[in-house]
Amino acid sequence: MAEVYYVGVDVGTASVRAALVTRAGLIKSTAEEPISIWEPQSDYYVQSSTEIWEKCCVEINQIIDRSQIRGIGFDATCSLVVLDQSFQPVPVCQDGDRQRNVVMWMDHRAEEQAARITNTGHRVLSRVGGVMSPEMQPPKLLWLKENLRESCWNKAGHFFDLPDFLSWKATGSLTRSLCTLLCKWTYCPPEGWDAGFWTSIGMEDILENNFSKIGSTTCSPGIPLGDGLTQEAAADLGLEPGTAVGASVIDAHAGGLGVMGADVKGFYLPCEDQPITSRMAMICGTSTCHMAISEQPLFVPGVWGPCLSAMVPGMWLNEGGQSATGRLIEHMVKGHAAYTQLQEEAQQSYLNSHLSSMANSRITVDLLASSLHVWPDFHGNRSPLADPTLKGMVIGLPLSQTLDDLALLYLATIQALALGTLHILEAMKEAGHDIRTLFLCGGLSKNALFVQIHANATGLPVVLPDQTEAVLLGAAILGACASQDYSTIQVEWHTDTYSIITRA
Repeated sequence: MAEVYYVGVDVGTASVRAALVTRAGLIKSTAEEPISIWEPQSDYYVQSSTEIWEKCCVEINQIIDRSQIRGIGFDATCSLVVLDQSFQPVPVCQDGDRQRNVVMWMDHRAEEQAARITNTGHRVLSRVGGVMSPEMQPPKLLWLKENLRESCWNKAGHFFDLPDFLSWKATGSLTRSLCTLLCKWTYCPPEGWDAGFWTSIGMEDILENNFSKIGSTTCSPGIPLGDGLTQEAAADLGLEPGTAVGASVIDAHAGGLGVMGADVKGFYLPCEDQPITSRMAMICGTSTCHMAISEQPLFVPGVWGPCLSAMVPGMWLNEGGQSATGRLIEHMVKGHAAYTQLQEEAQQSYLNSHLSSMANSRITVDLLASSLHVWPDFHGNRSPLADPTLKGMVIGLPLSQTLDDLALLYLATIQALALGTLHILEAMKEAGHDIRTLFLCGGLSKNALFVQIHANATGLPVVLPDQTEAVLLGAAILGACASQDYSTIQVEWHTDTYSIITRA
């Protein structure tokens, strides 16, 4: 029997990646392309949906044999895409550049609007930890209405979460994924959109035509959309028209799908023979998302959710997070005077090795930075303080600027991020979660020191699946489900090899 494949496409903060995945859940090949990020002013981060789609097409054409593909799934960052009634880009900045039509997830221009929404005390806020984040879509929309009414708001015909934009571009279907709407837009089944909420924040025009601008038809992740790939999209992607496309998810949720159900029997982990609710998935990249599920809704102050079936069918999701992790580490390293001494490639591996050489029988790596402390909220605190106005801080800096000093600052930054994870864990446990094991994926999960320090700080074992590209695997699961080769998004793909990291 000829092998069949599924394609997973992941649009992260700075790149587009695609993977060809076998029916057994093994990644056969991958490709990656960078995407542009513009920073027109402080706290503004924008992208181009046209460029993003073009890079998706380049990636898929590099990895596939069109006759073998059964389904395709997309995930992406929860950025806001603005199109007009004719589905053409609408600019989201004062410079009027139409190609810059994506307000990125990490764009914090709407902090003041988010604070005003929080102050309404509306009931929808109970699903976002009680505090509206500027990384969600309502404050971004309100900012556009208040600041770019003529050039953007009045011309906008469609507002998409980036994952939904990609599935629309592929299929022509305007159906939105419950993953995006539940987690970033205040949608709440079975009632759906809360008209009173949008009216209370001054956006009653969103109600027009049954909420057509933000989506009036929804479905669960992995449900097949439309008639599959349109003729135009198929030509762009190098695939057959009609190829199944699954409803999309946010990138972190794809990572959760890729690792949360890993079979780890025989490793004697505290989550073995326990329900899946004893696990937390951490998707660690530019930012980090902490995904925990429960059988009943749990309300965690400062943590997003609970959202029913946003990631795992029939389960409630809570999502904690840190707005800057990989980006913070990069910022700290590149901003140091000794940065020029590092090799451009494998900088973090070099610093890990250098820290090991600094340790000895009397002092371990963990204790090297005992006199240097970092508060890591350089881009605000997403969870559990839920305060986007917070800033970062470093205490204990010397006047010297040696390579040793850089290594210690790097170490202290990672330790601060791990303690931030502990803070989120404690908030979730206090609300009723029983988390016993961490499952990590994403770029930072390949950093051995980052992983070890998280095990040390939390006191929990960390699982690293053999299939390291869990986000791409999660996206491919959407395509596998849409192909109807599987009846549920809970696809039983796993390998037999895992790395287990415990507290040192």
